[in-house]
Amino acid sequence: MQKTWLITGVSSGLGRILAQKALARGDSVIGTSRKADALPDLRERYPQRLHIIALDLRDQGSVRAAVDRAFEQRGRIDIVVSNAGYGLVGAAEEVSDQQVRDIIATNLIGSITLIQAALAHLRKQGGGRIQQLSSEGGQIVYPGLGLYHATKWGIEGFVETVALEVAPFGIELTLVEPGPTRTEFGGNLAHAEAIAAYEETPVGQTRAAVRGSWVVKGDPERVTAAMIALADQKGPLPRRLVLGADAYDGIRKALSGRIAELDSQKEISVAADFTEAELARL
Repeated sequence: MQKTWLITGVSSGLGRILAQKALARGDSVIGTSRKADALPDLRERYPQRLHIIALDLRDQGSVRAAVDRAFEQRGRIDIVVSNAGYGLVGAAEEVSDQQVRDIIATNLIGSITLIQAALAHLRKQGGGRIQQLSSEGGQIVYPGLGLYHATKWGIEGFVETVALEVAPFGIELTLVEPGPTRTEFGGNLAHAEAIAAYEETPVGQTRAAVRGSWVVKGDPERVTAAMIALADQKGPLPRRLVLGADAYDGIRKALSGRIAELDSQKEISVAADFTEAELARL
């Protein structure tokens, strides 16, 4: 059965590859990009099934207008993919106020607004699916990527909550969490002005890694194939889809560590409550 997709950030990376795969199998795609003339090759090849809408995620009004226009054009959209975003390298002390505002406006507020705008349409049409691109960085952290992690951990909490709120309407949300993947993402990283004191710290190690020593195992073709398969999967859908061996290992290690730390504090945690006898007297 043919599907209709709304995909943000289709001009490059995972967004472009996902759009290509969806179109190649006969689906329709409404893609967003900062430029309305993005993907000229694909628009020429699929003039009836690919439409591009200009969208700046930092402009909430632009986001809502783009979503409304997409649903007006197609009548029904089956899968919304919130894909657009970028990374910022820099220690907390290094990043500027403007860099903080920009990445939160794009990665977090932009994604939240996109989902908010889509929900009313999905609810009225009787359901649909949202794939939110997060990353392994939504569950684990690397020194020097704190603002990126802040946006990803933030959107994960939002999506988890929304999924519970809209389940009665047949709307399903999944967080897609790839590890480092061979796209233009690394080349498009923003960088804070480095402070020399951090050079010989874990922040400096992260900086060196993103400059070229990081072995990037993730295959964007396989990542997007998994996202296509997720769109076709019969429910219930996973809340998170982890993609990549390093992502799997890193997230599993982080979760195991958090569980062990939580269990070590059980006595302290339980002791923070009123006792049953005290509650009875309140």
